[in-house]
Amino acid sequence: MKLSAGLALLAVVATSPEIRYFQYQRPLPEAGQRAGQSCLILDPGILQHAAPELADLRLYRDGVETPFVLRTAAVAEGGEKSIPPLNLGRRDGQTVFDASLPEGQYSDLKLDVTGQNFIATVKVTGSQTEAGSAETTVGSYTIFDLTSQKLGRSTVLHLPVSDFRFLHFHIRGPLEPQSITGVSVERLPATQPSYQAIAESAHFQQKGHATVVEFSVPAHLAVDRIVFKVGASPVQFNRQVSLSVESIPATKEGEAIQSQRPVVASGNLLRVHGMQNGQRIDEEHLAIDAPWVDSSLSQRWTITVENGDDAPLTLDSARLEMLERSLCFEGAGSGSYTLYYGDPALTAPRYDYAAFFTPQANAAKFAAGPEQANPAYQPRPDARPFTERHPVLLWATLLLVIALLALVALRTAKGIKAE
Repeated sequence: MKLSAGLALLAVVATSPEIRYFQYQRPLPEAGQRAGQSCLILDPGILQHAAPELADLRLYRDGVETPFVLRTAAVAEGGEKSIPPLNLGRRDGQTVFDASLPEGQYSDLKLDVTGQNFIATVKVTGSQTEAGSAETTVGSYTIFDLTSQKLGRSTVLHLPVSDFRFLHFHIRGPLEPQSITGVSVERLPATQPSYQAIAESAHFQQKGHATVVEFSVPAHLAVDRIVFKVGASPVQFNRQVSLSVESIPATKEGEAIQSQRPVVASGNLLRVHGMQNGQRIDEEHLAIDAPWVDSSLSQRWTITVENGDDAPLTLDSARLEMLERSLCFEGAGSGSYTLYYGDPALTAPRYDYAAFFTPQANAAKFAAGPEQANPAYQPRPDARPFTERHPVLLWATLLLVIALLALVALRTAKGIKAE
């Protein structure tokens, strides 16, 4: 028992953070200038050289470890929710219905509409009760399905940020009540998400009727969306986009490379500006959500824009982005702060600070200084058992023992035969 306890204690000590075992450091010149909650924005360079899940990040103030919490910008809370229509019917020649919205703030709504080839105007009002209270005008929006013109479809209502418990819809156009199946909504996060660019390219290749751009993404960088910058013409387009992401397994001596099946996803780029049947339409979708990919491996991204028989889009650039990640801590208002990383033996720290952390709107935000090699760096001692560190010696010893046993058995057999 004493021996096992001693080995466990040795293992804990062996994986404790020490400045000399970190390969990289980043000075934080602004961190010591302000007391109170401060947040360091983690750039892609830090994520690329840190351990998976940023487990080896450590913050020091004048050589003393400082507690922190890691945060990732949120896109939505609770995911998309589908809401059935209430009081659906016809009134004054229009399709009308109500919807009970979840508590909290929301913005864009999508009407779940069946049918094709239509243009309709949706007037939206809001109230805090289903009936009997004053309604506030939210706005008037155009929804459309221009499949016959190959210009796609949009039933999204770009509402201002709202918190009405009930919304009331009046639809003027060729949509009957049975065409409305519900409303889809996502609750907004407390703050709008911020993104950081991972890679950007303006080098496109034309392959037949397709426009193709490729990216190489280092390990530990997670792509969350792809943003396209499109020229002024054409004014209207609807192009399908396919994404193929191939993971590149890391090679280790003595291990076979296992092939990875590419992750495939799709989306579309849409721009519609102008008058259709006497109604003004202004709609653009120039960003595509990225599929989930194992970010512990390097990746090869192939993005293909299908042009069909139309002229290729004038694409100025395509940009891979990730949700902003930050490291927040309580600044002391003085001292010298340094971020260290590059010690894969460490596991993620557990601080009381993270359990009691509450984000503050006035928290200071800043970037780290340039990455530097840690001048005090030295490789961490190999704590593996002797047999794991010298497997060849172990096998040689086993073979020698087997040979000796075989020799003894052979001599014993000869002695028995001689008698």
